[in-house]
Amino acid sequence: MRLFEAFTPLLDEAAGIAKEWLGGLPSRGAGASATAEELRRALDRPLGEDGESAADVVRSFARAVEPGLAASPGPRYFGFVTGGSLPAALAADWLASAWDQNGFLYASSPAIAVTEDIVASWVLDLLGLPPEASVGFVTGCQMANFTALAAARHEVLKRSGWDVEADGLFGAPEVAVVAGEEAHATIFVALRMLGLGEKNTMLVPADGQGRMIPEALREALKGVNGPLIVCLQAGNLNTGAFDPCRDLVPIARERGAWVHVDGAFGLWGLLLPELEQHTAGIGLADSWATDAHKWLNVPYDSGLVIVRDREAHRGAMMVKAPLLAPGEGLRDPSAWVPESSRRGRVFPLYCALRSLGRGGLREMVARNCTQARLFARLLSEDPGIEILNDVVLNQVLVAFRPPEGVGADEFTRRVIAAVQREGTCWAGGNVWKRRAVMRISVSNWATAEEDIRLSAAAIRRVLDGARRGLSR
Repeated sequence: MRLFEAFTPLLDEAAGIAKEWLGGLPSRGAGASATAEELRRALDRPLGEDGESAADVVRSFARAVEPGLAASPGPRYFGFVTGGSLPAALAADWLASAWDQNGFLYASSPAIAVTEDIVASWVLDLLGLPPEASVGFVTGCQMANFTALAAARHEVLKRSGWDVEADGLFGAPEVAVVAGEEAHATIFVALRMLGLGEKNTMLVPADGQGRMIPEALREALKGVNGPLIVCLQAGNLNTGAFDPCRDLVPIARERGAWVHVDGAFGLWGLLLPELEQHTAGIGLADSWATDAHKWLNVPYDSGLVIVRDREAHRGAMMVKAPLLAPGEGLRDPSAWVPESSRRGRVFPLYCALRSLGRGGLREMVARNCTQARLFARLLSEDPGIEILNDVVLNQVLVAFRPPEGVGADEFTRRVIAAVQREGTCWAGGNVWKRRAVMRISVSNWATAEEDIRLSAAAIRRVLDGARRGLSR
């Protein structure tokens, strides 16, 4: 048997396991069933001196881990703004692994470089962002925020006569960073990694839906001089609300700020004309970050950073080494991202977008928003359930009214845990305005109206059981 013929039976075996998993998603419980200890017992064994049969390893590994898998690609998984993988995206991801390309230089994989250029132009056109902007294909919104803020740091210090890539931050002009009090944690992680610090960020008050207040931003900027970065948000983690960029960006511009928009899932709201009152002004910013593995429904390890100023983006990320030059008009993928060696994560994006088309992508986003509103309406019909947010996008924020003598937060957490155990659907817990809440995120291409109705009924049924259990 020739060397590469060994792949065929093994990949057939893996494909069979994958098809069985995918086929069972609609009927299995939405959460994992195994405990950490059960998984450890199934997986932990001494690593022998001699290797084992690849087929035996893959087969036994799949059998051992399956109980610890959440049905996150399934239609009733509503945790963490998790999208499932579109069929075309999943198939392309398999091919990306088989092709095993390194998306470092044009020379290392012309296919990745050219595909990135094409997908970048599609994304900019779909979102109505500047066609001259640069796009980097990163692991997710954490690294998208990092990359955008690195470009921001580069440019605002350059305007002050400082080359931060060459000279570092010691002795540099102080960079002021402003964000809303509801900014996502990944903004602060990025600032830590960039040496700008988390505690140095000025936090601007937000309203009851988590939107930055324009007059509060104007007040916060009064005493700011020198390099300035302002971070805004499209799609609050809990409520789905949008910072009013139409009002905020001009205020920041008056102070010479670089404006960044964290739009992990909310940036895709730009696709829908009916959301224009919420998304207006987003396109005025200098940089944008979003996830593709959320609402674009491609496999994990896929995010996008978009920067209006290509030179600032390239200046912050470019690898300076005597490597092969890409040639005139050719793309070195690593010039736009923090990584060097990386997989062809753009291939699933290309296939997902072609399989959906413009209309299909708009319809998917609009359908999930409609489903979120239906979810909220069905839950609010129960007097024991309180919807805490205006459902403007795909997020539903829920609290459960406790029986007399039971703490509200304790009861809400108890119901969330019971819903997760019951398994019809899975939604996570969070804290909003110092209250324990259930957060429901609808962002899966496979979710149907019936899944929303089944899930809402299950939550109400579990709530009723929790109340009766406490009243005994």
